[in-house]
Amino acid sequence: MIEDSDKRTEIGALGEFGLIDKLLSKNQKRNATTLLGPNDDAAIFKHGENKVSVVSTDMFMEKIHFDLMYFPLKHLGYKVVVASISDIYAMNATPKQITVSVALSNRFSVEALEELYEGIYAACKVYNIDLVGGDTTSSTSGLAISVTAIGSADAGKIVKRDGAKPGDILCVSGDLGSAYLGLQILEREKQLYLSNPGIKPDLEDEKYIIGRQLKPEARKDIIQFFAEQQLIPTSMIDISDGLASELFHIAKNSEVGIILEEGNVPMRQEAELLAIKFKLDPITCALSGGEDYELLFTIDPTDFDKIQFATDIKIIGEVVEEGEGVKLHTSGGNIKTLTAQGWKHF
Repeated sequence: MIEDSDKRTEIGALGEFGLIDKLLSKNQKRNATTLLGPNDDAAIFKHGENKVSVVSTDMFMEKIHFDLMYFPLKHLGYKVVVASISDIYAMNATPKQITVSVALSNRFSVEALEELYEGIYAACKVYNIDLVGGDTTSSTSGLAISVTAIGSADAGKIVKRDGAKPGDILCVSGDLGSAYLGLQILEREKQLYLSNPGIKPDLEDEKYIIGRQLKPEARKDIIQFFAEQQLIPTSMIDISDGLASELFHIAKNSEVGIILEEGNVPMRQEAELLAIKFKLDPITCALSGGEDYELLFTIDPTDFDKIQFATDIKIIGEVVEEGEGVKLHTSGGNIKTLTAQGWKHF
């Protein structure tokens, strides 16, 4: 491939989302059945009179998204499915099918692939989804996995990123930051092993935190809760790249501002203590860590009664006018402009 150096723009100069905007600037919709294209958690297609299908695709690259030095293949198979169907739940839809494509080098055996697929099938069983296809091909190095998730929903219950409005209540499920801290433990032990292969791993007895990295779960239960409460959020996104990054997605797509209350951001106590032990700021881990696969959403104030006693949903802020920007109200009472410092793909 020959390029004119005078016209060359480095991908890193744009970043992931700048690159996507650039590549999609000339994209055109040609079919009436296509209801929503790129720039949300999943695309939406008309499917019957009152039903829609939602589709999302994710790629996972060895040494970029996972390290097989500490990531068991069975856990990896489970995680790639969870990460993919989390995008479907983020549309307030239910995943039904997946396809999985794999590119691998000859360093992988049949038995290794069977272990990977054992994790894939385990996730399919837990979330009641079917593996319906895919592809396999060779790779000159490493392992690459692509998962396409397909789901369905009633057309009137779909939730996108662009529905938040001033006055809405900002909520999040679960807790944040643990997956990032689990990664820090695993990376530390990897470096210690490389310098001294005979050393015994020390995982800090942090089963939950390590599990958040190696075996996360998608929030199927939150979508079921919405259905039981007859609650439809005004906007929603899953937290894969970090809370701060996802806040900016909602703010941009909805053309609103957001005030986040630092004191309300949910973290497990052991995660906070571990962050301090690693000389990390706990709130930074929660804001920028990523891979939590929790659901960040907004609701109309009239629906407050439906979530105020929910055991695993936390109110963390409010939606304001766009001109106010995305701000952090610190525990000390200060207002700071928030920056998105989550996972950067380029």
